Amino acid sequence: AWMDAFKPMQFGKHLWVCPKHIEPPDPMAVNLRLDPGLAFGTGTHPTTSLCLRWLDAHVSPHSGDQNVLDYGCGSGILAIAAIMLGAESADCVDIDEQALQATRNNAEANQVLHRISTYQPLELEDDNEYELVLANILSGPLTELAPVLAKHCRPGHDIVLSGILSDQAESVRNAYTGFFNMSSTETLDDWVLLHGKRKAQD
Repeated sequence: AWMDAFKPMQFGKHLWVCPKHIEPPDPMAVNLRLDPGLAFGTGTHPTTSLCLRWLDAHVSPHSGDQNVLDYGCGSGILAIAAIMLGAESADCVDIDEQALQATRNNAEANQVLHRISTYQPLELEDDNEYELVLANILSGPLTELAPVLAKHCRPGHDIVLSGILSDQAESVRNAYTGFFNMSSTETLDDWVLLHGKRKAQD
């Protein structure tokens, strides 16, 4: 019944997320084929939708060599979308081994497994830096993870935070303002996406 309800969805101008059992409506688009399995992340939830729309607008083959960190990767949908839109590679982190397996399966289905690595949080090297850090989790963990995510974001580059309810946005933003110049805020229903640029380190 769930698979019957999962239809192809468009995010921005170029990106579609399509279940594996349905042919993409636009063969010329960037078509991400997805079977989320037991992991969170299909694009149907506003938090994921906000991230996919941001990626469609900001990641392209002309963006330069973007290495991506997807922290709390779930099904791997954000990392896979980033690579298919033009990012170079992605490291995917989750505490749930089922999520990491779903990420590998979905990456393989989209022919990008060779550009994705999966990690438990403690397995990620402390000195790894990325041009784009994505974290679509919950406001509490996002607030606690601010120093960790900042450490992994290369100065002058982007962080995208989602999984935040409107009344939580200010407290999450405040947790990151010491590390990032927080700029745009996008909303969908009662959910918020925050974007920032990493400040130069002293």
